[in-house]
Amino acid sequence: MSRNLGQTSLKRRQSNNPMRDFDALPPELRRWLADASLPWSPRSCRRIWMRARSDGCGIDTVLARLDRAQAKTLARDTVQIPGQTTSFDTHRKT
Repeated sequence: MSRNLGQTSLKRRQSNNPMRDFDALPPELRRWLADASLPWSPRSCRRIWMRARSDGCGIDTVLARLDRAQAKTLARDTVQIPGQTTSFDTHRKT
């Protein structure tokens, strides 16, 4: 049975099995991803991991880079309330 993909110039996702992608990650990255505040894809985390490791960064530095990327994304995630802008990150309970 063929899938109805139609004719498109848009890119399709590379992987149809995100769990397999998650299982293929290094253990330290899997732990970070399991505790992440955002629903990161294994693919995007792996891309950050591989880039940092190829730059010669150690595991702790890579994890800090992931934390910074997550903080930056959370800072961009804002709620639009008429007359004010509020960041989700400021309302998180610790």
